[in-house]
Amino acid sequence: MKKIAMSILLTSTIYAGGIFSVGHKNISITAGTDTAYGNTYTVMGIDAHYFIVDNISMGISYHTWLGDDPSINQITIPMTYHIPLNIGFSPYLGGFYSRTMIGEDNNDYNSYGGRVGMTMQTSPSSYMSFGWVQEFNENGDNVSSRGYPEVSAGISF
Repeated sequence: MKKIAMSILLTSTIYAGGIFSVGHKNISITAGTDTAYGNTYTVMGIDAHYFIVDNISMGISYHTWLGDDPSINQITIPMTYHIPLNIGFSPYLGGFYSRTMIGEDNNDYNSYGGRVGMTMQTSPSSYMSFGWVQEFNENGDNVSSRGYPEVSAGISF
């Protein structure tokens, strides 16, 4: 399945030392599409991240799939490391764990995976990120994998 999501990150700061410095908090609203169970869904979500040390963030995300049945909701716990290069862009890599709850007669499942990409600072208070996500789903005895691109934009204030 392919997934392209555009996130608008609204970032508030405690310290003014950079967009990935300790104490930064990111709150993002996510919108995109995804396909599951032969249906195409509109995916809406909210993500919150906190930089526990410079360049490393921990977070929590909630996403819901709208527009078809069965209902799908997902909670994700991500961790991301932004490699500091100080040249206008920063590679990132991270991992995550997700719990997906599915309505009706379907089984809930766990997934985990990783993401890699590039964040480009577009001004002192904004950036854009482009990357790839590889996700592994566990549903009973079955393990499946899928990869998809991710795109996000952020504002820091």
